[in-house]
Amino acid sequence: MPAIGDIAPDFELPNQEGTLVKLSSLRGKKVLLFAYPKADTPGCTTQACGFRDAFPRIETSNAIVLGISPDKPKDLLKWKTKQNLPYDLLADVEHRVLEAWGVWVEKSMYGKKYMGVSRSHWLIDENGVVIDAQVGVSPQESIDRALRGLA
Repeated sequence: MPAIGDIAPDFELPNQEGTLVKLSSLRGKKVLLFAYPKADTPGCTTQACGFRDAFPRIETSNAIVLGISPDKPKDLLKWKTKQNLPYDLLADVEHRVLEAWGVWVEKSMYGKKYMGVSRSHWLIDENGVVIDAQVGVSPQESIDRALRGLA
């Protein structure tokens, strides 16, 4: 899991339209990367729409937003369109990046254990250095903390 001060591990994943997005190609801009469990679920919609609503403020900080989940591109496209999200959603169907970033974890619901995403976000500076890492945050905490980190 990348820690504050680490160079963000590079990755390349398809976005909602199947176009590959490579993290290192975004150098020169800050990147707000958020990981969420499942598109079009209540908590994930709160988080994604919070970043959507703050997008003008995020852009004035020379930053872009990327969401990442184990959803398929077609599901991401449907959700992006439904919620009018102005940023790319990345599909990590095999959860390789989510594992490398330490947020593919064992979870429990109603006594059943399963593997899933621990809601998180990272702020990466223009040089690819992690400047903030928030793992296991609530949707609203993720929005609030990310915006404070960009200020």
